[in-house]
Amino acid sequence: MADRNSPQKHVWRAAVILATAEGCGTAEIMRRAGVSKPCVWRWQARFMAEGVAGLLRDKTRPPGTPPLPGATVERVVELTHQAPPGEATHWTGRAMAEAAGISLSAVQGIWKAHGLVPHRVRTFKLSRDPAFIAKLRDVVGLYLHPPMHAVVLSVDEKSQIQALERTQTGLPMKQGRCATVTHDDQRHGTTTLFAALNLLDGTVIGRCMQRHRHQEFLRFLNTIEAAVPAGKLVHAILDNYGTHKHPKVLAWLERHPRWTFHFVPTSCSWLNAVETFFAKLTRRRLRRGSFHSLVALQAAINRFVEEANEDPRPFVWTAEPEGIIEKVRRGYQAFRSLH
Repeated sequence: MADRNSPQKHVWRAAVILATAEGCGTAEIMRRAGVSKPCVWRWQARFMAEGVAGLLRDKTRPPGTPPLPGATVERVVELTHQAPPGEATHWTGRAMAEAAGISLSAVQGIWKAHGLVPHRVRTFKLSRDPAFIAKLRDVVGLYLHPPMHAVVLSVDEKSQIQALERTQTGLPMKQGRCATVTHDDQRHGTTTLFAALNLLDGTVIGRCMQRHRHQEFLRFLNTIEAAVPAGKLVHAILDNYGTHKHPKVLAWLERHPRWTFHFVPTSCSWLNAVETFFAKLTRRRLRRGSFHSLVALQAAINRFVEEANEDPRPFVWTAEPEGIIEKVRRGYQAFRSLH
């Protein structure tokens, strides 16, 4: 019993027998060994029948649930890669269990072992821009190697931001329960945030406007023009929204020769760096917010922009254009193989 490497089950079994030899009663043996009364009786009887060898042997137990046959596992995996019966869009665990004649937990175990998640789906969009590679290299080149004596801005607008007010006050978070909000709300109008992210220092120029036509975009361009120091070239990265290519916008561009527009490929909004700022704004301020008026919404957005400019961080892009092009090529190959 003094050997610290002995299995503990052997230790307390020996303690039961030693206390019995000392003439201790069942209650005292239970206290010393820390086991129940039937357990004391069981190992006393085992020692009387088999001696010390009986204390070192565990009673054999019936085997557990037998593993599934390999054919059943292969059938579940094969069915998962096929369309489900009827007009269902994807397999569920219970539907697969019924089709394969096994339990739901068995289906879940097979899916986990093979990395199958039929209940999840990821969206994608392959750009069909004929000038995709040229535009990609142009924009990524600005990210990786910004020109000297110039300002690189990622410009876009986040339109239709709704001023939503919850109909009732939600309950705060507490232990064992997350915060709550009502499922319905009152709408007090919409606003559009025009934003320009300075990639070199991470500051944001933002302005809320009621609409997002070319008139509002021109006013925002004038705002940027006044904020950028004189003598600096301005490279603006934009998406292919029609407002950005309006004839009056192009005429404004001709009157400001220090400006250069760089358009990302179509269906490539992820390539515009300011989208990261919009995503942060949505997560941290808008999604759970409650605004009693349009003015309150615009004030909250303006405060968020000011707070972001208090501790700005330069935008860092790490993906090389050749790596992105290779991924797009693989996407097209997979797409063509399915169709």
